[in-house]
Amino acid sequence: MIIVNKKVVLITGASRGIGRSIAIEFAKNNYNIIINYLNSHEAAKNLKEEIEKKYQVECLTIKADISKEEEVEKMIKKVIDKFSKVDVLVNNAGIAIDTIFMDKTIDNFKKILDTNLIGTFIVCKHIAKYLNDNSSIINISSTNGIDTNYPYSMDYDASKAGVINLTKNLAIELAPHTRVNSVAPGWVETDMSKTLDNSFLKNETNKILLNRFAKPEEIAKVVYFLASDSASYINGTVIRVDGGKK
Repeated sequence: MIIVNKKVVLITGASRGIGRSIAIEFAKNNYNIIINYLNSHEAAKNLKEEIEKKYQVECLTIKADISKEEEVEKMIKKVIDKFSKVDVLVNNAGIAIDTIFMDKTIDNFKKILDTNLIGTFIVCKHIAKYLNDNSSIINISSTNGIDTNYPYSMDYDASKAGVINLTKNLAIELAPHTRVNSVAPGWVETDMSKTLDNSFLKNETNKILLNRFAKPEEIAKVVYFLASDSASYINGTVIRVDGGKK
């Protein structure tokens, strides 16, 4: 049975990595959780079971490709049919296809923009009318959208820079009832980072003042803070979470 006084958060790309940690952080804080995923059905199912068992909140899993408008519309209908409202949206879903410049293809460039930037726009557009007063949107960008240190990820970087600009425009458009902010993580300990070459990992770690990558839980805590009443006067802002740069 749904407890109607609980707040509701929809997290895209929530089955693994940072998204998974964000879902758990909100569940710890008594939110009902919607886990959006695309391919990781088993991971989403396991996370739902873990959250419902540990935190006694409702959890809904929905498979949807956020780059496809019709799938987003169906997802949001399922959310509203079950919970009747949304208090927080976290746009976390994203992809990267890193290659050297001359190997980049137009199709892959478009695929990255379609998911990371246009997908974020689509979800925001179709959920906006269902957001409660004093609601919040947090878009996950990246320090790659601010800095330009990695030419092999220029397509990903461009998409994340676009997310930052989109965030600032949405903060204007949806004021005063919805705050819109962005979190820009640096390197984070995820499945992807574990596959990187050891010499590259060491070199990147040496650039960080705290001399380590972030844990996904550390990003999740910043996201939850931005959604909470403790951040009630923060709007249209990008918060870097990168351990400091040397």
